[in-house]
Amino acid sequence: MFPFAFEWHWDIGHFIFFGLFYGALTVIGLTLAGVFFKTGKDLASGHVHGEHDDDDHAHGEAH
Repeated sequence: MFPFAFEWHWDIGHFIFFGLFYGALTVIGLTLAGVFFKTGKDLASGHVHGEHDDDDHAHGEAH
């Protein structure tokens, strides 16, 4: 049964389930939106993941 079907009866169980379900979807969606926004911002600024200013550390050389 779907919420838009005429036979659907809203009760407290449905309110709790759908409230938690859509709450979780909202958190996941906002998290993904934040990740995509930060990734786009980093790419636009020329930042590359794993890129170091000091290459000595990347080659394991001690100072």
